[in-house]
Amino acid sequence: MNTILKSDWNYPTRIWHGPGRLAELGAACREAGITRPLLVTDLGLREHPMIARALAALDHARLFSEVRGNPVSANVAAGLEAYRAGRHDGVVAIGGGSALDAGKVIAFMSGQSRPLWDFEDIGDRWTHADPAGIAPVVAVPTTAGTGSEVGRAGVILNEATHQKKIIFHPRMMPVIVISDPGLTVGLPPHLTAATGMDAFTHCFEALCAPGFHPLADGIALEGMRLVQLYLPRACADGQDLEARSRMLAAASMGATAFQKGLGGVHAIAHPVGSFFDTHHGLTNAVILPYVMLHNRSAIEAPMHRLARTLDLPTPGFDAVLEWVLDLRRSLGIAHTLREIGVDERNAAEIGREAALDPSAGGNPLPLDAATCERLFRAALDG
Repeated sequence: MNTILKSDWNYPTRIWHGPGRLAELGAACREAGITRPLLVTDLGLREHPMIARALAALDHARLFSEVRGNPVSANVAAGLEAYRAGRHDGVVAIGGGSALDAGKVIAFMSGQSRPLWDFEDIGDRWTHADPAGIAPVVAVPTTAGTGSEVGRAGVILNEATHQKKIIFHPRMMPVIVISDPGLTVGLPPHLTAATGMDAFTHCFEALCAPGFHPLADGIALEGMRLVQLYLPRACADGQDLEARSRMLAAASMGATAFQKGLGGVHAIAHPVGSFFDTHHGLTNAVILPYVMLHNRSAIEAPMHRLARTLDLPTPGFDAVLEWVLDLRRSLGIAHTLREIGVDERNAAEIGREAALDPSAGGNPLPLDAATCERLFRAALDG
């Protein structure tokens, strides 16, 4: 039985899933109403054959690849200049979360008259945008982690303040997603592990976020089950298309689920990434168990549900924590932030920024600057 057949999903947007679907990029642009696309990717993918294939499939397309691993506002500004100079009418964003976020924000800003930071995800600032000035996006993920392809926001670093800012608008959701597992087979094991743990953390924090959202909870649980089954396979054999396919699905599920909320892992990981330019998924993976322990008293019930979903031999928090630690160890994930190049510089500032991060509001227990700094220091040395 072929378990990786092509399939089209319409939740939370149109997703064309399956091997070989990059060949349908031209059709996706036509359906999205894009006739002169700006193809946005990152510096690492600029020379990759998939980018050449994508450009060949598109009429009147131009390439913009000046996107950092943690995209900054200068990347957006340069992309906007390229977009307007080429008289483009939409964006094709290809890559990991950095390229997808940058591409979505460029498309969002293409017809706005207000500055970028006016649209930070605070209160109702998104209502200040001109909806007619938001260009359509076709998203093509090449990693299975962030789920940015099904998100309504982009994370951009403000270089002046070292703060990661979330730019949000409901119409930033890509019109069509091409979810082609063949595009992820070249990702090396360490990046497969880091991005896969990002997907897991999205699902985990969404499940633990307070409030009643059974749709998000169900998606989060199934997303974590897929990670359990298929992330080790994808790391062990990068050519395993079934595992790659299921991890792409898990990544999209994580970003769908975290509409319910995120939590302390992301709140701390964002300023750590800002100050030390660490990989976001890897940073989440390192911090996760320390925040789990902090939140223990508030997440016993969801941990029982998660243990059942993962079919762990014993129920509850301890079983889930042990499984998470074992999974990280088997994937070669570092146990401490110091192992990935982080030190105690800016510890107090990281604590303050983490407490102010929008993700902190979704944590099961209240987070203040002192608590965030303590958790950061715990993750620093183990």
